[in-house]
Formats: sequence, structure tokens, C-alpha cells
Amino acid sequence: QVQLVESGGGLVQPGGSLRLSCAASGSIFSINFMGWYRQAPGQERELVATFTSVGSTKYADSVKGRFTISRDNAKNTMYLQMNSLKPEDTAVYYCNGRRWPHDYWGQGTQVTVSS
Repeated sequence: QVQLVESGGGLVQPGGSLRLSCAASGSIFSINFMGWYRQAPGQERELVATFTSVGSTKYADSVKGRFTISRDNAKNTMYLQMNSLKPEDTAVYYCNGRRWPHDYWGQGTQVTVSS
């Protein structure tokens, strides 16, 4: 069984930065990290950033230019660097990974952007 654990969330002022981490454990085989999602109160889960089938990256329009997704497969860890944070970025952020035939989700980490 694979477990994904997000960390790095917290309270930050508008314009500030945070780096989220997603660590995988529970298997001797590496997981395929797929991307980051978020869910705000009363809203549906939305895609924030993902790795594409051609090895590039894709971002939601609302975060493009401010967020950067990356991964270190040797460390079984995926990251989301978030800069120039806005109050509308407030949400629970989830990481997603895949190891055939299963899909895995972390428990989420809260990000709150407020003065």
C-alpha cells in the first residue's frame, strides 16, 4: 500500500510564498506523481498543476505564472512552489499519484492566505 502525505501548508499574508511537499511511502517501488488539486469551502475539487503525458507541466489559469510544480522521484517527493499568494488561493491542497492500477490521494494540507 502507498501512502501520500502533504505538508507545508499554513497561514500566509497576501503576496507571500509557501512550498508544499507530498511524500510517498509504503512501497519499495516509486510512484508516478500526477499533480496537485485544491478544494475551497463550498467548491468542487479543482486541478491546480499537473504533469502531462509528454513530460511537461500544466497549470490552472488562476495560478499560472505564480505556482510551479516539480518532483524528485529519487526522494519519492513532489512539490508545489506557490508565490504571490492571493486570498482566493485559500483551500485544502491535495497531492495525487498513480501506480497501476490504483490512484492515490493524500489527506490534504490547509493553505490560508489572509492579512
